[in-house]
Amino acid sequence: MLLPWEYGVRNLARRPVRTALTMMALATVVMLVFVVVGFIRGLEQSLTASGDQNVVLVYSVNSEENIENSSIPARTPSLLTASVDGTIKRFGLNHASPELYAGTRVKSENNEGGLGLVRGVTLAAPLVRRSVQLVDGAWPSDGEVMVGRLAAAKLGSREDELAIGKSIEFEGRSWNISGRFAAGGAAYESEIWCRLSDFQTVSKRQDISLVALLLAPGSSPAEVELFCKERTDLELRAIAETEYYATLQQHYKPVRLLAWLVVVLVSSAGIFAGLNMMYGAVAGRVREIATLQAIGYRRCAILISLIQEGVLLSAAGSLVSGVIALTVLNGMAVRFTMGAFTLRIDGVAILIGCSVGLLLGVVGALPPALKALRAEVAASLKAV
Repeated sequence: MLLPWEYGVRNLARRPVRTALTMMALATVVMLVFVVVGFIRGLEQSLTASGDQNVVLVYSVNSEENIENSSIPARTPSLLTASVDGTIKRFGLNHASPELYAGTRVKSENNEGGLGLVRGVTLAAPLVRRSVQLVDGAWPSDGEVMVGRLAAAKLGSREDELAIGKSIEFEGRSWNISGRFAAGGAAYESEIWCRLSDFQTVSKRQDISLVALLLAPGSSPAEVELFCKERTDLELRAIAETEYYATLQQHYKPVRLLAWLVVVLVSSAGIFAGLNMMYGAVAGRVREIATLQAIGYRRCAILISLIQEGVLLSAAGSLVSGVIALTVLNGMAVRFTMGAFTLRIDGVAILIGCSVGLLLGVVGALPPALKALRAEVAASLKAV
């Protein structure tokens, strides 16, 4: 015969201070799991959202995966559009975006700023970068820039320091902020965009970093790859944008593995903390457990009741952590080497966090309960 369900609930209410402290400890462990899993999911989502299956990137073969180190001739876009039939051309405008991409020191008005990512673009950029949307202000003109919604997080600045009308400084020149843009969670959201000609002038470069081509439906990136192989004098490399960001996912695989290791370590530490607290809780109930056995309850029933208490505590702690994670952590900006992205507390993160919490409740309660039940009933009844 099992103990009544209400028995375990009443036991938790009899020791409110100990119950509250145990629940807070479990909630803290689960919160750490939410932070790490949210980091992993946010990084993966940012890289996945950045790729467009119809866009091909053309850049220097010597730069490998580091586009910011690429340098190709400024005439490359015209050569590509003249030689490759698969690019889209509407209203007399080729959907080919020449871009100069570089990392540089960016200063705001009231802050020293930090390392920012600046992309010099033309009016063809929004035709190719179809996820980019101007959410406020206007497209930059001469001496102006527009900033992504996560650019402030990348620079370590406050949002108001990159408001429209404010100014920033990089490459020895002051730039007025004319607009803000979003890109559906893509990596561009941590960048600063300005006119290509302006960026070439201040950086004293006549070359560009890459060309982004929007291919017509049914066209294959193989056409662009063939052109790059034939023109060996240009030293170009072509890669589908989705493949490029898939390569970056592999590049950051050690970081993701390390983050999962942190999840395991945090969970293990939480289990040991739970064991310690449950040992203390059970040690003060030796006579109670012995009395239950004396009046006829089997050890299995008592064990289930103790596990029930641990699971109730861990479930409550997981619920508190889940609410905080969804309301506070979800969407929080995080700086990273590739730019910035937001923590993503999605269904997967909730499932992992709550599963870890429930696991802590079961595993944390099991060993101390077994130890108490193995003691002799007569000796336990005499315990103080």
